[in-house]
Amino acid sequence: MPRPGGNATGIYLVTADLLVKRMEFARQVAPGTSPITLINNPKGAESDVQLQEAKGLSSDNRFQTRILNASTPAEIDTAFATLVHTKTAALVIGSDPLFFSRRDQIVALVRRAGVPAVYDRREYVTAGGLMSYGPNLADAFVRLGLYAGKILKGARPAELPVEQAARFEFVVNLRTAKALGLTLPPSLLALADEVIE
Repeated sequence: MPRPGGNATGIYLVTADLLVKRMEFARQVAPGTSPITLINNPKGAESDVQLQEAKGLSSDNRFQTRILNASTPAEIDTAFATLVHTKTAALVIGSDPLFFSRRDQIVALVRRAGVPAVYDRREYVTAGGLMSYGPNLADAFVRLGLYAGKILKGARPAELPVEQAARFEFVVNLRTAKALGLTLPPSLLALADEVIE
């Protein structure tokens, strides 16, 4: 990553390694012993990392994890239909481009399921989701623009390091919490970068 070589460089926005933090947020709003359900795309690029993170939590009794897989829009509906027959404390929606592109569908299904959910991008929360923790895309796009400017001025992509996302944000939607009948802990709200009321 420090010297990528070739013709490519950029900002690395993979967020699967933040799954543990999202699981911790989910457990704070849904304490108890019921499992947290991870919606995962088994065909996605981040699936292996997310599954390793979820398995790493298995030794902690607070984080019993159930995995529901979905790799198409129809399978997303099927995964949520399965939730009707299972007990879950909360949902964590895995990091995946398919899920992000179907965020309105997913937020509506979560609302219908009536359980708290944590996402990887703020766009889910502005669409009505409860909470998100992940990279700030606007900041990443500004940094990509700066990289493009350097390349246009003659810098070689092979010599520009691939950067990790630098700014992360925790966003909470209080309207959604109220609709779910949740009272969010003040300690959790104090961590939020933005609270939508």
